[in-house]
Amino acid sequence: MKKDKLHNIRKTGFKTPEDYFENFEDDLLSTVKIKAKNPTSGFNVPDTYFETFEERIMQKVSDQKDTKVIPLFRKKHLFYAAGIAASILLLFNLSIFDHQTNWDDIDTETAENYVINENLGSYEIASLLDLEDIDETNFIDLNIKDEHIETYLENNAEIETLLSE
Repeated sequence: MKKDKLHNIRKTGFKTPEDYFENFEDDLLSTVKIKAKNPTSGFNVPDTYFETFEERIMQKVSDQKDTKVIPLFRKKHLFYAAGIAASILLLFNLSIFDHQTNWDDIDTETAENYVINENLGSYEIASLLDLEDIDETNFIDLNIKDEHIETYLENNAEIETLLSE
């Protein structure tokens, strides 16, 4: 119901059974007559019932037999899991995956592509080389023809970058 219409309610909402007030006096007198004839309700509690109640409950609880415990993991499943774990451990510890790469195995083109694509600077490249690799005598004996240098510059260098430097 809406709050603004509460003042218009004419009924209380409570109902009584039919002929309640006509039979009320007879019902009340019959209840009084029953209590006059038998003042007790008919239910009795044995003597010292509440004094010994706790002892009897504890005795019943302690007399119960232990229940059988059913394990969640059986030994059979445990052995299966241990076997799988051991086989995986052996697989990783065997020398199947113990393949180490050498510098000789790496293709020259792969190394060049790596250096070009990774944008390595001269300091990073110099840190990878030993002093023996940078020795001046290694470059003196190198005979490169002018034709090879020109072909390289035509294919790999842009003219604008050569002129700006």
